[in-house]
Amino acid sequence: MQKLTRNDLMSLEQYAEQRAAFRARVLEHKKNRLLQLGPHATAAFEDRLTVQYQIQEMLRIERIFEARGIEEELEAYNPLIPDGSNLKATFMIEYADEAERRRELTKLIGVEDRVWLRVAGHAAVYAIADEDMDRENDDKTSSVHFLRFEFTPAMIAALKAGATLAAGIDHPNMTVDIDPLPAATQAALVADLDG
Repeated sequence: MQKLTRNDLMSLEQYAEQRAAFRARVLEHKKNRLLQLGPHATAAFEDRLTVQYQIQEMLRIERIFEARGIEEELEAYNPLIPDGSNLKATFMIEYADEAERRRELTKLIGVEDRVWLRVAGHAAVYAIADEDMDRENDDKTSSVHFLRFEFTPAMIAALKAGATLAAGIDHPNMTVDIDPLPAATQAALVADLDG
């Protein structure tokens, strides 16, 4: 999937005019890219459109219009766009109550490394987490992680030929197994893979 450049972005003025329609388009697009992993975790699978939306929103919020600032946002967010042999996701651990969230995050150290995807007939692919920075410490994990799942050519070929995709977490304090993924979610994710 091609990375974004400044030419792909709207100016602040253009974005202000088109924001409502663009936002509605992106939210509809995201519906099949969100995967609920049990009651307290969600994976939001990113692609070029979701990343463009994040960048446009950051430029808007921060009122960034100078070339250098725009390039910095592109450098920060472009790594979230899949490269053809992988899927990339924002993984969120969600507890509404702040005290419960703090308590549970201490029990979930390392959970980001235990999130997996599995193509039928193949071994599970575990996430490569937080390549940009460490998001946990000795006391707790973060509530947000960035994950990359690398697939072999054989796995991609199997998915393109109709093999099912499963997902889960196998952490001692968070176990999830979804097999298979909903068809619409699988179709959205398989479209991100080359081959």
